[in-house]
Amino acid sequence: MEQGRDYPIHPVEFTKVSFEDSFWLPRLETNRKVTIPYDFEKCEATGRVDNFLKAAGKMAGAHTGLVFNDSDVFKVIEGAAFSLSLHPDAELDAYLDKLIAIIADAQEEDGYIYTSRTVNPEAVSADREGLERWSNLKFNHELYNLGHMYEAAVAHYLATGKRNFLDIAVRSADLIDRVFGPDKKRDVPGHQEVELGLVKLYRVTGDERYLKLAKFFLDERGHYNGREENKLFGIPGYAQDHLPVTEQTEAVGHSVRAAYMYAGMADVAALTGDEAYIKALDAIWENVVYKKLYLTGGIGARHHGESFGDDYELPNATAYTETCAAIANIYWNHRMFLLHGDSKYLDVLERTLYNGFLSGIALSGDTFFYPNPLESDAKYEFNRDGGFRRNPWFECSCCPTNIVRLLPALLGYVLAQKDDTVFVNLYASGTGELDLGGQTVRLTQETNYPWDGKIKLSLETENPMRFKLALRIPGWAQGEPVPGDLYSYLGKKDKAITLMLNGEKQDIKQENGFAVLEREWQAGDVIELDLPMPIERVLSHRKVEENRDKVAVERGPIVYCAEATDNGGHALDLTLADTAELSAEYKPDMLGGVTVIKAEGLTLIPYYAWAHRDVGEMAVWLKRG
Repeated sequence: MEQGRDYPIHPVEFTKVSFEDSFWLPRLETNRKVTIPYDFEKCEATGRVDNFLKAAGKMAGAHTGLVFNDSDVFKVIEGAAFSLSLHPDAELDAYLDKLIAIIADAQEEDGYIYTSRTVNPEAVSADREGLERWSNLKFNHELYNLGHMYEAAVAHYLATGKRNFLDIAVRSADLIDRVFGPDKKRDVPGHQEVELGLVKLYRVTGDERYLKLAKFFLDERGHYNGREENKLFGIPGYAQDHLPVTEQTEAVGHSVRAAYMYAGMADVAALTGDEAYIKALDAIWENVVYKKLYLTGGIGARHHGESFGDDYELPNATAYTETCAAIANIYWNHRMFLLHGDSKYLDVLERTLYNGFLSGIALSGDTFFYPNPLESDAKYEFNRDGGFRRNPWFECSCCPTNIVRLLPALLGYVLAQKDDTVFVNLYASGTGELDLGGQTVRLTQETNYPWDGKIKLSLETENPMRFKLALRIPGWAQGEPVPGDLYSYLGKKDKAITLMLNGEKQDIKQENGFAVLEREWQAGDVIELDLPMPIERVLSHRKVEENRDKVAVERGPIVYCAEATDNGGHALDLTLADTAELSAEYKPDMLGGVTVIKAEGLTLIPYYAWAHRDVGEMAVWLKRG
C-alpha cells in the first residue's frame, strides 16, 4: 500500500467551521443540550451501561436487551466527543471519563469486548450468536459493535487528547488482527461497520495493520470460505456477501449495512488506490440514484430485512427508509464527492440531509422516527415498536444514537479543498477557516438558506493570493432534482442564476457542478450567488408504479408534504392541478420557522416537519389533476 495516499479532496475540519444561522445552529444546540444527555440517560435507564458493569463483575444479573446495545453507548460517546471539540464542557468530559473507565473494566484481558458474551457465555444462542467467539459472524454483532467503539475512541482522542478510550480500542483491534487475516480466520461481519472504525484507527495511529484488516473484511465478502450462500431472512445478498465487492453493481439487501460498506469501500479505495473498488462504487451509486432513491433521499424500500427493493420499487406508505440508512447514505455520498469532486454526490447528500434524515428527529430533540415513510393513513403503525408518531426510544435504538453523531459532524461537510481549489459545498450562515499555501483563508457566509437562495460570501486572507473558489450550483437550481431520470420537474422555468464579485456580474463557468472563480483574492472581496427558488412540481419515472398520475412539490432542497391538520382533516385524497397557482410564505412561528406552500384549498409543509401536531394523514405524492 502506497504511503501518503488519501482522498484527493480534503474536507475542512468541522472544528474550523461554525454555524450562525437560524436553521442548523438551533438544531446543533438542541443536539448538544437535549439529545446527547437524553440518549445517555436512556442508555443508563435501559441497562445499556449496566451491561458493561455486569461484564466487569461490578454488578450482578443477566445481560439486558439486544446483543448490539453496546454500540448505542459507543455512538453517543462519539457524538458527545464531537460536541466537546466544539464546546468544552468539564462536566461532560468527566462523565465520559467515568463511562470509559467502566468500558475498560468490561474489556477482557486479551482485548475482547462484547458484553452479551462476557456476561452470559453459557446463554448465547448457537444458531444466532454462536457458542464461541467469532463463530457465527453472519448473525452476531461482535465486529459491528467494535467498529462503533473504534470510531468513538478516535473522536474522543481527537477531542480531548486523552488515550484512555483509544488504548481500549487499540487493544481490541490488536486482538482482531491476531484472529483474522488471509492466513488466519477468514470470515466477514454480517453487519458492516468495523471497516469504517479500523480506517479511523489507522488514520490516528498510522498502524497499517488496521487498514489491511479493513480491506481484508471487504475483500472476503462473496467468497464464503465453506459457508452457505449468504441468504439471510430469505433475502439474497442480505449482508452483501453474495458476490465479491468488486463484482457488485446493484444495491441489494439491508440498506444500512450496504451503505456502511460502500462508505468503507470508498475509504479503502482512497487510501490504497484500488481502482476496482471505485469502479464498483460508481456502478452501485448509479443503481441507487437512478432506480432506488426516494425523493426524500431515503433508501431501503422494504420493512422485511430493512432492505432495498427491486429497481423502481419505491412504495410510499410502507417505505422503510430508515433514519440510519439516510445517515449512511450521507456518509457514502460525502466520500464519493471526496473521491471524484463532482457536485452530483453533494446533491444527493443535501437532499437526504434536509429530508430523509431530518424527519428522523423531532424539533424538541427527544423523539425519533425509525422508518420515514412518504405517506401515512394514521392507522398503519409504521414506526418501529409501533405508532405513527416519533417515539421517545426503541428496543433497537440505533437511530436515536446515530443522529447525535451526525449533527455536529455536519460542519465538516460545508467546505473542502484540493490543492489551490476551495469548495463551498453546503450553504448556511457561518464561518470557516482553512490553510491554503501556508496562509489562513476565512470565508463568511450570510444567507437564509434553505428558505432563500441568496448567498453572500465574504473573504479574508492574510495577504493577496491566487486560488480557485468553487461554489456548488445545486441540481435543483438547474432543472434537475437528482442525477439521472428517476425524478424530473414538470415544465421549464426561467432560472437565472446570478454570480456577482464585488458588485460586478460574472460569467458562470462550471466545472463538475461548481461555479469556479479564479483570481488573486484580497481581504474584503465579496461574492454574491443568487439561486432562484421557484416552486417545482416533481414527477417520477413511469416505472415507479405507486407514483403514476401523481405529483410532488419541492422548493430549493426541501421536499413538501400535505398533512391532514392543514387540509380539512385529510391528505390522501388531495388533488393538485397542474394549473393551480402555488405560492410560498415564510411562517416564523410555525414548526420552528418554515416556508409553507399554498394553493387554493391546499397547504403543504416541509416533509421533515410532519407529525409534530395532530395525528392524521400525510402524503408527499398527491393526485395529479
